Amino acid sequence: MNLAAALLHGGLGRPDAPALIGRRGTTTYGQLADAAARLATGLADDGVQPGDRVALVAGNDEAFVTGYLAVLHAGATCAPLNPGSPPAALEAELAVVEPRLTLAAGSSAPVVTAASQRLRTIDLDALPAAAAPLAERAPDDVAVLLFTSGTAGQPRAAQLTHANLAANIAEVQGHHGLAVERSDVTLGALPCFHIFGLNVVLGVALAAGATTVLVDRFQPAPSAELVRRHRVTILAGVPTMFADWLDLDAAAAPPDTFASVRLAVSGAAELPEPVAAAFSTRFGVVLHQGYGLTEASPIVTTTVLGPSPPRPGSIGRPLPGVEVRLVDADGADVLEGDPGEVWVRGPNVFAGYWRDDEATANALTDEGWLRTGDVAVLDDDGDLRLVDRRKDLVIVSGFNVYPAEVEDVLRAHPDVADAAVTGEASPRTGETVVAYVQPKPGATPDPAALVTFCGKSLARYKCPTRVELLDELPRDEAGKLRRRALPG
Repeated sequence: MNLAAALLHGGLGRPDAPALIGRRGTTTYGQLADAAARLATGLADDGVQPGDRVALVAGNDEAFVTGYLAVLHAGATCAPLNPGSPPAALEAELAVVEPRLTLAAGSSAPVVTAASQRLRTIDLDALPAAAAPLAERAPDDVAVLLFTSGTAGQPRAAQLTHANLAANIAEVQGHHGLAVERSDVTLGALPCFHIFGLNVVLGVALAAGATTVLVDRFQPAPSAELVRRHRVTILAGVPTMFADWLDLDAAAAPPDTFASVRLAVSGAAELPEPVAAAFSTRFGVVLHQGYGLTEASPIVTTTVLGPSPPRPGSIGRPLPGVEVRLVDADGADVLEGDPGEVWVRGPNVFAGYWRDDEATANALTDEGWLRTGDVAVLDDDGDLRLVDRRKDLVIVSGFNVYPAEVEDVLRAHPDVADAAVTGEASPRTGETVVAYVQPKPGATPDPAALVTFCGKSLARYKCPTRVELLDELPRDEAGKLRRRALPG
């Protein structure tokens, strides 16, 4: 099997059907399939062979979609990277992936040039004339490497196979309340280098033969206008997007702005109840909450599978074909009503972390259960509710930030002796990153300068929004940081 074929299945026999709407206008399924096959020829000319890794750095545009499909078509493994990352961050991820080639497009190309030794710029107006044949791959071959903070430790690349990604698409399509139809139009505003945008938005829409309206940089007013103009029917986003739309005045977002929407889902972070209620009241659209993680390709549960309107605080029920257990510290099922760690099993569960056997063993049991590190309870109605999240993890607008990564960057500053990072509640982004810094003797680093320093090595969402200086960080007798003893 090859995931590329599954993603273009919805366009079979319909070459003139619209697949994408973006800055280049409308791209049909026939045009998209042809461009991907021709770009795959270019990859082969550059020495890319089945099983090789290819990094992809592009925004939410036709170049990304074509590049993604081309890499899969060629039988290679695609590693989508954040085009907003500074060169140092890209270099670190490229060093992990060790790609045969890096594909880049648009404004991303100059940044990638500084970080990658082998680069091909995607030029959709100058593709090879010949179309490469589709490379056959085994179901358990790795299709995508996606960086994630994972269920244990530093960010690492999760290995998602052709079967994993195809399975989660099939699980979505297997439920009448979730299934996307050919007539649907979805808003592609979530970044495609993130699993939510890559497989839930783009992947499901392509496999269903629907149309995706690509949004490179989310802005509330322009995106709301796109929803109205193209009569978007499927709306997927993170909580901050829905909050941003609510902040628009009546002129920019009249009551009928989202009148065409038949299904709206929020994921990647907790959906605040006031946002869900206000969105429904103002626009007449019910917001559903989903729960998932990169390692599950990503959807595990959704309130679409429960009562409507969804109960406040619920993350819903598992998708068809996905097993969920709540277990105690010994791995035994908890009693009904008791909190337990969420374990997930199914064909959508990943193949492990790239070149990290220890982290893989910590995340996956011998029976194939994924230890999420999240804690939930099962209520009397059969709905799951999260009561705690993976230890120390900070989630900013749906993106995972592991404190150790930010702390390592801060400690590299010449005036910093030690650093500790935590999350702080934010009505806009769910959480923000807050850093507590212990200066070196005699030094008084400027907090604003430390934020700028982080921006040279970290993506913007990982950078602290506030830095506080402390004479000493709280640690226990063994020297372990006591995060709960930090101010605030």
